[in-house]
Amino acid sequence: MDHAAADDFSRLKAITFDLDDTLWDNSGVMQRTEQGHVDWLTEQLGAWQRGREEPLTPPIALSDYLRERQALARRSWSRRGDFSWLRERTLIQLLEESGVNRAAAHWWAALAMQRFHSLRILVTPFPDTDAMLERLKGRYRLGSITNGNVAFHRLPLARHFQARIAAGEMFAPKPDPRPFLAMLARLQVKACETLHVGDSWEEDVLPAIRLGLRAIWIAPPEAETAPLPRGVTRLSRVTELPALLGEHQDQ
Repeated sequence: MDHAAADDFSRLKAITFDLDDTLWDNSGVMQRTEQGHVDWLTEQLGAWQRGREEPLTPPIALSDYLRERQALARRSWSRRGDFSWLRERTLIQLLEESGVNRAAAHWWAALAMQRFHSLRILVTPFPDTDAMLERLKGRYRLGSITNGNVAFHRLPLARHFQARIAAGEMFAPKPDPRPFLAMLARLQVKACETLHVGDSWEEDVLPAIRLGLRAIWIAPPEAETAPLPRGVTRLSRVTELPALLGEHQDQ
């Protein structure tokens, strides 16, 4: 546990959390989800087409899917962080280019995204995370700010949070300050009364401290151990947070 300075947390009223790789390990989740919803689309669309005695649509290559999503993000810069929209629009495009008519392409892209979201929520929170949040919500207002498109409201952990923001869907992915400012308004707290917790230095820590929040950096073991700015504390795992707050409150 590395401290930038001896911060006083006695005025703390709210804690905001990143999700992916902060509350759960996201490694493997996206790969499984990416491949899974494309495989599902190939299988189900093929069965539908065989039943209609139509030519089969070739499977969508993941490399093509990624390339076209990235191209769409560059063309639609304001929606670059709205990953669900980018995926669905790209699926529609690729299906139409493969000869699927427009109505069917929209229908099957929507169904494939339903499958995507059902796979995306198959995450495993870090041990003791649920108990930690249960404890913290009795003392602080909790919020989540994510750039991801996980359907967080469908997860049991969501019950602990007073407010939830998917930054990409508000066209302001982190490190844009707007999702942080929106969260402060929803929780009705000041920046100096708020602590943000996340694993990304660029997308979590820097935008938080620039706005006057304090920050917890859930740093990977290989991260450099350079001196931290004032207001930043480095932890190896999120479940160390209650002990950190307790240490400061007991001073």
